Amino acid sequence: MMNRIFQQLKRLILFRLDGQKQLLSVRQIRIFGSFITGLCLSFLFAACTANNASNSISVSSNNPTPAKASLVRFGYQKSAILLKNKGVLEKRLQPEGVSVQWIEFPAGPQLLEAMNVGSIDFGHTGESPPIFAQSAGASLTYIAGIAPSPAGSAILVPKSSSIQKIADLKGKNIAFQKGSSAHYLLVQILEQAGLKYSEIKPIYLPPSDARAAFVKGSIDAWVIWDPFYAAAEKNTDARVLIDGSAITKQGGYYLASRQFATEQPVIIKAILEEIQKLEDWSDKNRDTVAETLSPILGIDLETMKKSTQRKKFGIVQIDDALIAEQQKVGDKFYELKLIPNKIDVKEAFLNPEQYTAFSPKI
Repeated sequence: MMNRIFQQLKRLILFRLDGQKQLLSVRQIRIFGSFITGLCLSFLFAACTANNASNSISVSSNNPTPAKASLVRFGYQKSAILLKNKGVLEKRLQPEGVSVQWIEFPAGPQLLEAMNVGSIDFGHTGESPPIFAQSAGASLTYIAGIAPSPAGSAILVPKSSSIQKIADLKGKNIAFQKGSSAHYLLVQILEQAGLKYSEIKPIYLPPSDARAAFVKGSIDAWVIWDPFYAAAEKNTDARVLIDGSAITKQGGYYLASRQFATEQPVIIKAILEEIQKLEDWSDKNRDTVAETLSPILGIDLETMKKSTQRKKFGIVQIDDALIAEQQKVGDKFYELKLIPNKIDVKEAFLNPEQYTAFSPKI
């Protein structure tokens, strides 16, 4: 920049007059001198201003104060439709100027895909979808654990099927949502029975498509969770080969985008408190929960009561033990080459202080 100024100065001092270079007069030199002095001072002032602005931005970025969000986009599955139906989040957040938008997904993998591209802020899945999402580079954060309901998932076969034990699944077509809790349940059941994952034929289908395939008889078995599981028991002539009662060690998770988790702890705290209150109420009013959900889900009351009775309600706080269990899930999927890279799940968790700040008292 300074070199250009000197070049311009040289051109100003010498100019052509009648085809010959002539020196400027004393008066002209003084005029040009004043001009150049002012020009240099302007550049100096501009540089100082830029530096100060840069320093100001740097300080600001080190101490950000994000504005409170005015909208929470909540991704949910049918297993959490009561939360939407009761409107407890709206009642808590709207007086504070925060509205809630509900977006339904058939399963956890689709929900986390939406979170990764910025379509939702908050949602819930089983233990497996976050593993696949993190492996794919998704920016997500575990917020809280969900109490496990192992009896609420199962492997179903047609009543007339010749499959009577887990070993009979060898070589069979088994449908389930890839990267879901059903996927990990199947892996665990096969392993416990001494059957390799490579010895079955996985058919990756979301719940609605898997149900259709099951009814048509184009698959041999279906791994699914409630309320789809309860509905299938009643309406698809299904037989339970095995449920997850003696298998699963953890439940699912509430998750948020990394940006939402770090910028909106106050909102997250309010959400978790309302979820926990509803979970406590649901645990004490299971028949009422079933009566509320039956017409919403189009499932008869008897079946809905069965699903509700085997559900465990509640939020589980994030701790080292839960993180260790989740790492086992990631390691298993990597071992089976179902994800391409080994992941460290801790990278998707917050620090203990952050969890303490927004976790409800349980």
